[in-house]
Amino acid sequence: MANMTSSLPAGFNPASVATSVQLRVGRREMSLGRDFRTRYYSAHPLIECSPGVAPGHLQILLLRRWLIVLSKAR
Repeated sequence: MANMTSSLPAGFNPASVATSVQLRVGRREMSLGRDFRTRYYSAHPLIECSPGVAPGHLQILLLRRWLIVLSKAR
């Protein structure tokens, strides 16, 4: 079994969501899961990109439901 350590900060833990998947390819990491945060603005209906919760992270929100986080693995 592989030991996966996430480069995401403690405030954002995709492993706490039951429907999350984390992939690691070389020095890159991709996390896919349902968006559980309340957004206080109207998100774009198809795709929305924003900076992540830490430097070097990119968040992509698909269909207002699925959150993809791209980052560099440590």
